[in-house]
Amino acid sequence: MNLSLGPLLYYWSRDDVLAFYDEAKAWPVARVYLGESVCSRRHLLRLPDWLALAEQLAAAGKEVVLSSQTLIESESDLKTLRRMVSDGRFRVEANEWGAVRLLSEAGVPFVAGHTLNIYNPETLAVLAGLGAQRWLPPVEMSRATLAALLQHSPAGIETEVFAYGRLPLAYSARCFTARHYNLPKDDCQFRCLDHPDGLALATREGKPFLTLNGIQTQSAGVYTLIGELPALRELGVASLRLSPQSRHMGRVVESFQAALAGETGCAEKLARVMPGPPVDGYWHGHAGLEYSPERSL
Repeated sequence: MNLSLGPLLYYWSRDDVLAFYDEAKAWPVARVYLGESVCSRRHLLRLPDWLALAEQLAAAGKEVVLSSQTLIESESDLKTLRRMVSDGRFRVEANEWGAVRLLSEAGVPFVAGHTLNIYNPETLAVLAGLGAQRWLPPVEMSRATLAALLQHSPAGIETEVFAYGRLPLAYSARCFTARHYNLPKDDCQFRCLDHPDGLALATREGKPFLTLNGIQTQSAGVYTLIGELPALRELGVASLRLSPQSRHMGRVVESFQAALAGETGCAEKLARVMPGPPVDGYWHGHAGLEYSPERSL
């Protein structure tokens, strides 16, 4: 198995984004996903900027994949998607079915993102026939369900599993961060910039519940499968996706790389730099906010 650095799900300053990916050049990740996949109003970096970053990371030896937007809401969004598909220099991750259609019509291979909601081998076979060469299961899929699906998966398609980060659970046309500040979506004042790891949402009893990230709803806990590497290998998973966070991402990558190399105590080291409590319930077929520490490395 190798490691992938997933697309940046949060809204950071331009300088912070550039500094983050400058550091990522030296991290032991096989590929890096780039682009704005959450909200088109986040435009401190536009497609030409992401393409320039892609060139730099490719020159540093990384496979670069451009992640498409999950909700296409305007002609401008569609125009950006078309430009991404037609660029031709880098593979594209399709995060909605319009992107799948454009990529298939262009006859170029692509990555099928987890938001395509692939729950059975028949759907996966359709996507493979359209050109998908790598796919991600939905983040709530359990190990048992994934194992059953992979028994009948089409030949030649790689599986990448979301293995670290706050789980992206849902998307909406409404912006929850703007609503938190009593602002309309079209005049959100880019408040997401104030929350580099999302805006925590608690229950009335004060317990962590969810994380608001613009139009995206995430888990409060940080999903981690660092203790499940033997099971992932047994399933034939090719890659583990690590989702970016604002601090200590290099140490997150190092912890997973050490775990892949067979070192012990990696989960404990990882826990020191996580921005929230660990969770892995979905993997075990339980409530998503549960955690099984006895399985950790």
